[in-house]
Amino acid sequence: MSQTPLVSIVIPSYKPEFFEQTLRTAIGQTYSNIEIIVSDNCPTENIAQTCALFNGVHYYRNELKGGQNILDAIFSAKGDYIKPLFDDDLLHPFCVERMVEAFQSSSNTSMVFSASATINNQNKRGKERRPANQAFLIDGRELQRQMILSFQNFVGEFSTIMLRGETLKQYDRTSSLTYSDTIYAKGLSDVVFYWNTTLRHQAHYIDEELSYFRFDPQHNSNSNPDSNPDFVFAITDWIDLLIASHKNGVITDTELATQGAKQARALSGYWSRKFPDVAEFGTKFENYLKSIANK
Repeated sequence: MSQTPLVSIVIPSYKPEFFEQTLRTAIGQTYSNIEIIVSDNCPTENIAQTCALFNGVHYYRNELKGGQNILDAIFSAKGDYIKPLFDDDLLHPFCVERMVEAFQSSSNTSMVFSASATINNQNKRGKERRPANQAFLIDGRELQRQMILSFQNFVGEFSTIMLRGETLKQYDRTSSLTYSDTIYAKGLSDVVFYWNTTLRHQAHYIDEELSYFRFDPQHNSNSNPDSNPDFVFAITDWIDLLIASHKNGVITDTELATQGAKQARALSGYWSRKFPDVAEFGTKFENYLKSIANK
């Protein structure tokens, strides 16, 4: 790898409203060796027209939608490092530079992520998202263990991460979302993707606010249960992944019966009021827990 590795910033795009702001934060990075790739699934020509205003933006039209567009953009990139960026999120100017530095400090790091914050439609900064108060390295298996026992994706969305391209070559669009022979393509696809790409590797957390995730209750966001028809899978997948993680030996019987049970029951109890199907997954977990106790 060269001393100045190539970083591919990939922007899977659909919504044009904030796209130019997003693109400008990619162009405005302090790191020099960058290529910007836009995978456009917008039903209008707005994103194409915006890209045409800027030199050096690699644009292509993509008929794949949603998560498939995201994966296609990531796996089409050829950079030494790959930086996903959603079409309405923003990057701090030092984001790429800091993340490349983190990769170069450890050869076994396959993913870097950072602190972030939410912004609304007026770019007003909202909630700070900081999983720790200092930088740390974490083994991929421990990353999985901590996430599943807390039912929390503390890494964040794809806009918060950077990937090592060499590690990504071990996967394809299907295997990167597969855990225990189940494909997680609708709910916690990002969580499963992180688990797979850090398997036998480390993740490096940077305690600097390097990206901004756009969320507004009125906005068409995947994190908004009222606008995302697949949101229920982001609930039920936690229970399925909890059971699968125990079967794979990532968590112990005791952890399953204590921390895991606490999270599963709280999740099922809260969301079954809005999504009745969630109660079935709560029952599924209780039956699995009984089967473990009766061994």
